Amino acid sequence: MTKNLDKDGFCSIVDNYQLFYIDLWGVIHNGINLHKEAIKVLKEISKKGKEYILLTNAPRPNTVVKSFLEKMGMDKEIRDHVFTSGQASLNYLKKNLSTQKFFHVGPPRDFDLFNDFIKMKSDNINNSEYILCTGLFEEFENDLNYYKDLFEKNLKKKMVCTNPDLIVDRGNKRELCAGSVAMVFQKMGGTVVYFGKPYPEVYNLSINNKDKKILSIGDNLNTDIKGANLLNYDSLIISNGIHKNEIKEKGIDATAKSYETICNYIQSELKWWKWNYIIVLILKKIIKTQLF
Repeated sequence: MTKNLDKDGFCSIVDNYQLFYIDLWGVIHNGINLHKEAIKVLKEISKKGKEYILLTNAPRPNTVVKSFLEKMGMDKEIRDHVFTSGQASLNYLKKNLSTQKFFHVGPPRDFDLFNDFIKMKSDNINNSEYILCTGLFEEFENDLNYYKDLFEKNLKKKMVCTNPDLIVDRGNKRELCAGSVAMVFQKMGGTVVYFGKPYPEVYNLSINNKDKKILSIGDNLNTDIKGANLLNYDSLIISNGIHKNEIKEKGIDATAKSYETICNYIQSELKWWKWNYIIVLILKKIIKTQLF
């Protein structure tokens, strides 16, 4: 049975853990604005001397995502905790594939990922040695059938996918991610090497997590929660994320089961304070106002 933290707040469980893996998109921000309550949680975690990693399936290097967060107004001491699936991918590509020709599937904004070996980028998929998928082409961002035709004669090549997410919500708009394209390739019989949650490498590369009691926090059952389950971490699902409608309709336990996952905790959004503490503060303010 998943425990709901909306009443007691995140502060009620924080002392049970030493390390927190926290998703960015859907938990800390919505692609446009930071969630102020979630930022408060990060600061409280630090005050307690505990560790956290802002682990994101962004298909770009750490530096690029940190710059994006800086523009949102995130403090440097928080940005320094970022680790991306793009960074994990980049480490692998530099070590193993930097001298091989590749065809890039994704928007131009992702070019930062392979600047160091951009000369190996081929504009013709038939002349490439592997496929690097970071997202969707801007002109075909909603048409997965386009990619079926693109891949049809190239299924013997390996695909490297830098973001296993299938979808993401940017504000109120839902968008497809690289994982959706990779799934098309895989269902057609192609082989995909994934970097990012739920795969273990990205967790282990981000920080020394040996012998630590860990909680993973995110809004995606397929990645954040499934990754936690695979690694035997406890998990907290944020219900106002991409599964909002499913959870509202079926409840968290039935929804999690449909994705073959288990959640220890649920919270509508990441918040620190207990509700009864907030009520006390409000009452004190009312009393003070009446006295003066």
